[in-house]
Amino acid sequence: MKIKAAESDSPSDAALSAPSTSIPLSSAAGIEVQPGPDRPGFSEARNPINFPVVCLGGSAGSLSALELVLHSIPEGSGMAYVVVTHQMPSSPAGELRQVLQHFTSVPVLEVTDGMRVRPNHIYVIPPGKDMSLLHGVLHLFEPPPGRGLPIDNFLQSLAKDVRERAICVILSGMGSDGSIGLKMIMENFGMVVVQDPETAEYDSMPRAAIATEFVDYILPAGTIVPQIIGYVQQPVSRRPLRNLMSAQDAPASLPAHALQKIFILIRNQTGHDFSFYKRNTVFRRIERRMNSHQIKEFTHYVRYLQENPLEVENLFKELLIGVTKFFRDPEAYAALKRHLQPLLRQQEPGTTIRVWAPGCSTGEEAYSLAMTLLEAFDAEPDRNLTFQLFATDINADSIDDARTGFYPANITADVSPERLRRFFTKIDNSYQIRKDVRDSMVFALHNISRDAPFTRLDLLCCRNLLIYLSSELQKSLIPVFHYALNPGGILFLGPSENLTGFQDLFTPLDVKWKISRANETASQLVRLANFPFSTSRQQPTAPNTSSSMIPSAVPRRDNSFAALIQRLLLASYAPPSVVINPKGEILFVNGRTGKYLEPAPGLSGLNIFDMAREELHFEISDAVHRATQQKQQVVNENVKVKTEAGFQLLRLTVKYLTEPDQLAGLLLVVFEDTPTSRRVRRGKPGNDTNQDTQISSLEKELQYTRHRLQTTIEEMESSLEELKSTNEELQSANEELQSTNEEAMTNKEEMQSLNEELMTLNMQYLHKTEELSQAANDMKNLLDATEIATIFIDNEMIIKRFTPPVGRIIPLMPTDVGRPFTHFANNLRYERLIPDVEQVLDRLVSVETTIQTTTGDWYAMRILPYRTLDNYISGAVITFTDITGLKKLEDQMESSRRFAESIVETVREPLMVLDGELRVLTVSPSFASAFGVSPTNAKGQLLATLSNGAWNQPNLRGRLRALLDNETAFDDFKLDANFPGVGQRDVTLYGRRIMSEGRHTSHILLGVQTIIEPHTA
Repeated sequence: MKIKAAESDSPSDAALSAPSTSIPLSSAAGIEVQPGPDRPGFSEARNPINFPVVCLGGSAGSLSALELVLHSIPEGSGMAYVVVTHQMPSSPAGELRQVLQHFTSVPVLEVTDGMRVRPNHIYVIPPGKDMSLLHGVLHLFEPPPGRGLPIDNFLQSLAKDVRERAICVILSGMGSDGSIGLKMIMENFGMVVVQDPETAEYDSMPRAAIATEFVDYILPAGTIVPQIIGYVQQPVSRRPLRNLMSAQDAPASLPAHALQKIFILIRNQTGHDFSFYKRNTVFRRIERRMNSHQIKEFTHYVRYLQENPLEVENLFKELLIGVTKFFRDPEAYAALKRHLQPLLRQQEPGTTIRVWAPGCSTGEEAYSLAMTLLEAFDAEPDRNLTFQLFATDINADSIDDARTGFYPANITADVSPERLRRFFTKIDNSYQIRKDVRDSMVFALHNISRDAPFTRLDLLCCRNLLIYLSSELQKSLIPVFHYALNPGGILFLGPSENLTGFQDLFTPLDVKWKISRANETASQLVRLANFPFSTSRQQPTAPNTSSSMIPSAVPRRDNSFAALIQRLLLASYAPPSVVINPKGEILFVNGRTGKYLEPAPGLSGLNIFDMAREELHFEISDAVHRATQQKQQVVNENVKVKTEAGFQLLRLTVKYLTEPDQLAGLLLVVFEDTPTSRRVRRGKPGNDTNQDTQISSLEKELQYTRHRLQTTIEEMESSLEELKSTNEELQSANEELQSTNEEAMTNKEEMQSLNEELMTLNMQYLHKTEELSQAANDMKNLLDATEIATIFIDNEMIIKRFTPPVGRIIPLMPTDVGRPFTHFANNLRYERLIPDVEQVLDRLVSVETTIQTTTGDWYAMRILPYRTLDNYISGAVITFTDITGLKKLEDQMESSRRFAESIVETVREPLMVLDGELRVLTVSPSFASAFGVSPTNAKGQLLATLSNGAWNQPNLRGRLRALLDNETAFDDFKLDANFPGVGQRDVTLYGRRIMSEGRHTSHILLGVQTIIEPHTA
């Protein structure tokens, strides 16, 4: 087949289509590599992929689904397709490729190591291989033993390499492969599609993927590709995010305002505020949801959210996407274990290690911490250490999943076999964390920015949570973490998170894996004063122009702030100028101010009073003071300042700003040079005028000083009066606090008493729980030991519980608990099962019968009413006891009996067969004829009553009993009796025990040797 090269505008593809040239890698060895259309050269290996890549993952039954998918792929879709399925290593190479090529005209290639991915091609993983994608190149690996999860492995590398261009499709298959990798796809803003389980031949993989709740579409196989093409070809019109962030001069219809509305809708429905999340991440998540619904405008999406509360919930879950797994970055946990050992050695024996894991999602990271702690405790066996781990999240569903501790079988890719044996219990096709580990953990709903932190911690693990939060919230949370940790406690962050600016609070222990130790320093209350954090506390508020109080914090680096100042300067002034607050702190500088201001020595900040040149100290201080007091413009003419070229006269203007609102309360200081005579410039003392000027200047400065002194004294007196008043209020408040403290002490004693009662009650409940657990274990082992198939149903015929042997009769799974019993088919040759159950529930009368399955097995079925300890009827119990062996034995005995009867009936000698009670089982036709009895009537009669008692001879009964006891046969036994209808006869008899399979039975064969009539003797 001739394959046409894909067209592309990217430099990488253009380079690949150029004629191949050899690139010598080792001239000594003579090795050359030629880059071809599918194998990149050295310079091409790092070119990024700029087209969507679709992973088609499947297992059992996926071939028919792949046929439908490939049939719907157009030749010019512009996407690459990678088929990753479970194939046996022994499968012939290229067989799947040949089969798939029959379904489509798009070129299908089997992957070779180092093959580059191109659009409009389909790539198939070879049998028995794992595959990863790096810089657009496919690499093959030998799979680790016992960890066959090729779909998960490829999806994780695809998400990292292609990011938002990655598309995951999960098709028919057994197991749960792909349910971990699709989370990585979703985390990187990719798309996830799952085949509708109702259309899949095997629905385990689709249902496992749907259970993660990270799925965009659930579709039949034939409609998957058209949906993907529609998703790719109609993206949201993306504008630069920096434009979307700015609300300056933007109408309410722009996304920056729509974003706030979306935050409000989420907060109103869920109670959680996402305005602290990084804008970039939030926009990308919103765009994903908009693409899913083919919505192009943010304002339209806001309306869609208003009309569809379910979409608000889906967006909430989208923003909370919890992509986690066991032991993410195993080297990080190994490093944590090393740094935990010194901390554990410092603890007293019997100490409980307190741990907090915020943002725990579905619990994998929290349980990884628990396993790491328990393994670290192994190195200190004599210290008897325990731990209490608080795992929190704001997603209630995730907390519920984490609390149960159930995980699919594919965790074997991340958890070692040793840890699986020690910390997990395998239940059916999944794993559950052992109860002793779960009992040491507390899962709770908690908002890290709003709810009080857990304190007195020895370890705090917050990995890959801060990266989703804004830098302001990150900086606010680090002091909270320090406050929550004990001195010497360990802070464990993610690889992309850091403690920049907080070196005084933490000492790094491992720079690579972000493990730090809390320093023993007092937490700065200023850093914790704004807790709980809210958006209103981070938004700058406009000062009140009617008051002299000026806000102490104005955003000096905000772009809108700079734009406001620049427009004001362009409208009014051109000379050098600065904007300050009443304290003299410089907030903005315009023009060249070096002639008037210079950096102050030492570690001082940007303060105009410190930086002003010596000649300007008095003038600037006076003008700023008057402008602040009078709230108007102050102009000082002919102010002299010394420069490198001599003295210079200038006009100093200080303007009190009242508008716009963002700048109200600030001061604009303008330095404007004025014409200066040569004499003044040179500063030569020539006459009395110069001396008078100096005296006048000194008098002005003295007057200003006196004025400031008087003002200061008045302010001090006013402050003293206020302090006295405040002191009185504090004394009153202190008395109230003392009273409150006494009440609190009383409440504390009451709480301690109540706590003791609760502890006693808790111990009683704990004891009861242990008894119930023991009873449950005993019941489970009893039911398992009896191997009796048992089903418990309630009054509505809903399945409450069942034992594993039921699966041989009715195909029930553990997930079927809670479903109606009538929904399940069975393999019984019995049509009255449901009516019998209804009869038991209606009449409270048990039903017993023997039934057979379609496979030939026999069961004794009993249906009994389910009675509680209070003698209430709460459903029914159905038991199936396997009696197949008993039935077979009965059949064998019946067959043997019939066989014996047939022999007796065919023998011409008079014969009779007796059982252990000397009851007639059968007689031969000749015996019946000789003694005038009916074979039918004789069966079942006692020998003593046969022929009106003619055979009731004590000697005969004695010989027969002896034959049953000692198995001794007898011959020539004489019997003289009068037989009805025949007359007097002398009979010679013999007796034998009947044997079966080499063993004696309880049956006797009584035969007649001779029959003599007396009158003929």
